[in-house]
Amino acid sequence: MSRSGKNHHPNSRHNQPYDFKKLVAVVPELKPLLVKNPAGQTTILFHDANAVRLLNKALLLSEYAITYWDIPAGQLCPPIPGRADYVHYLADLIAADGATKDKNILDVGVGCSLIYPILGAAIYGWSFVGSDVADEALTNARKIVEQNALLRSRVTLRLQRDQSLVLKNIIQTTDYFDAVMCNPPFFKSKEEANAQSNRKLVNLGLQNGKGQRNFGGRSNELWYPGGELRFVSTMIKESTLFKEQVGWFTSLISNKDNLHPLQKLLKKNAAEEIEVVKMQQGNKQSRFLAWKFA
Repeated sequence: MSRSGKNHHPNSRHNQPYDFKKLVAVVPELKPLLVKNPAGQTTILFHDANAVRLLNKALLLSEYAITYWDIPAGQLCPPIPGRADYVHYLADLIAADGATKDKNILDVGVGCSLIYPILGAAIYGWSFVGSDVADEALTNARKIVEQNALLRSRVTLRLQRDQSLVLKNIIQTTDYFDAVMCNPPFFKSKEEANAQSNRKLVNLGLQNGKGQRNFGGRSNELWYPGGELRFVSTMIKESTLFKEQVGWFTSLISNKDNLHPLQKLLKKNAAEEIEVVKMQQGNKQSRFLAWKFA
């Protein structure tokens, strides 16, 4: 999970170190999980899934006008500062075509955390349609919507009943979206996901944490046959069917080696504009691929 405090988007609310006094005030359960790092600074154990969940909850309640947020155990727990960067850089992209206010966004794979609709609504007043293949994820997301006045009139949720599809079945004939957001499944299988998690735990000196993931996540969130490359390739092919109903199509790309084949596929499918938007959170570099047609 990205640490707050440097290299975020200039408009980010996370360009300073976490104010744990403020965070504990809104989520007291976080206090017993605070520790000191070798430099004597207050932090949390970022390999502890519960600590990460409570930190995210505190950030949302303290910074984004949310009054209720929680996710079931084992579900993907997104790092708030990095997710906020995606929203801010997407706003910059949209701003090149006009104002950033009153936009309608499709979040593919909204998940149980509802993170992009929360951030987009709180920061820019955007409205969202969130899609997911998991009914249980949408059940939790719906609970978050119902218990937050900020979201009730801004968020609609749709179930994707065919896991082989991305945009089809979700974008309806009367829809127009200023942009599509997506955090695609990265791994090709559960085994691949656990192998990377185990490597991280070994690097942290936590060899006994085998098979555990500090950020959680279930199959539809973390792995997909063919991994990220195949998922985004499917999204690109389907995007040609909705050229006039979407401004910008975008997707996070975890593996930079996937950029070249995806850009090649976009050119083959006659995308008019293709951009790679680079982001950085501390020492971590990330990016999203963006394309549009006419």
